[in-house]
Amino acid sequence: MNTKAVRLHAASDLRLDEYPLPAIRDDEILCRVVSDSICMSSYKAAIQGTEHKRVPDDIDVHPVIIGHEFCGEIVEVGKKWQDEYKVGQKVTVQPNMRYHGSPAAFGYSFEYCGGSAQYVIFPNQGMETKCVLPYNGEAYFFGSLAEPLSCIAGAFNSNYHTTTEKYEHIMGVKKGGNLAILAGAGPMGLGAIEYAIHMENGPATVVITDIDDARLARAEVILPPAEAAKNGVKLYYVNTAKTEDPKAALMALTDGQGFDDVFIFAPVAAVAELGDAILGYDGCMNFFAGPTDHAFAAKFNFYNVHYNYTHVVGSSGGNSQDMRDCLRDMETGRLNPACMVTHIGGLDAAAEATLNLPKIPGGKKLIYTHISMPITAITEFEEKGKTDPLFAGLAEICNRHNGLWSVEAEQYLLKNAKPI
Repeated sequence: MNTKAVRLHAASDLRLDEYPLPAIRDDEILCRVVSDSICMSSYKAAIQGTEHKRVPDDIDVHPVIIGHEFCGEIVEVGKKWQDEYKVGQKVTVQPNMRYHGSPAAFGYSFEYCGGSAQYVIFPNQGMETKCVLPYNGEAYFFGSLAEPLSCIAGAFNSNYHTTTEKYEHIMGVKKGGNLAILAGAGPMGLGAIEYAIHMENGPATVVITDIDDARLARAEVILPPAEAAKNGVKLYYVNTAKTEDPKAALMALTDGQGFDDVFIFAPVAAVAELGDAILGYDGCMNFFAGPTDHAFAAKFNFYNVHYNYTHVVGSSGGNSQDMRDCLRDMETGRLNPACMVTHIGGLDAAAEATLNLPKIPGGKKLIYTHISMPITAITEFEEKGKTDPLFAGLAEICNRHNGLWSVEAEQYLLKNAKPI
């Protein structure tokens, strides 16, 4: 059978190709991809080409399919896996398989498996490492967002606190504690807010900072303090650029006690140093943002390390269990990651959007791989709807969902959009 896919042929050379897929082997699975969310990591791989550690050296001969945040349904199952996977079953993937120490990953390393495609073949190692994950929810885009959401879950699980009586670490953010997300009004920050205010055994106070009023205003509309209050959480939004003394303003929200958990969502020294300054006793700072500068550094108060037991951790991605937990919470309605999505497009828009991702404002760019559609911001639907009935319908649906993408919008798009 033939498929269309966006493939990497060389650094900065992404092409929408059509080519035949081979018949699957007994230890492989054929999947029909429906949605793929574009990640900044895909941009980095596309720009670097073979210089990227996960991209093979022979992509000029065997190009790889880009994209690793995807969801689809199984079309055919090889004999080896027929007891574990079924035709018609929805699945998503944990891209980092770590198969016998190999860096190979979905969306970086495989000729026949990546998210920006109509059909893919899961290689045996994907199932061997249990990185092809069943998903029982209704929305395909939830499955696509499970991987980025799992990165947030992984970060929350990476934090730790100590005990005064025993030399042991209690993993996770502090139950009933004070939590701050600095530079947290971007797409991943919104996902972190959603996670923090709905998680089990979570914090009692959550504070979000940013330096952009528009981003903070949008965050507060989408995730208002009243929603957090339903779960017993006090939620605050603070523009630190308009605060004379950011440290004092943030500490005041904890009655001077400081924060048990602080997450840094921008690789900016001043942000990291503010995070250090607001840590309370036994406070844990998680440097979530991935810097491109190999020499990135910031000051850290070692007086507080010694006397107040403050500490810092880093996290880069979640694991398969984090994904399973997030999939479960989306299936049950505990988590709704729609706040992360700001743009929608078809497969014919994926290559250009990936290569220009840093230049496109907003949050997650969601690709539907069987339709033709330019990358379009949800906020532009209403204007485009004046001349295009597809966008008029999408605008009406999104307006009823607080300006967010939804299951209803996805189903409408898949039914009415132009096939590619």
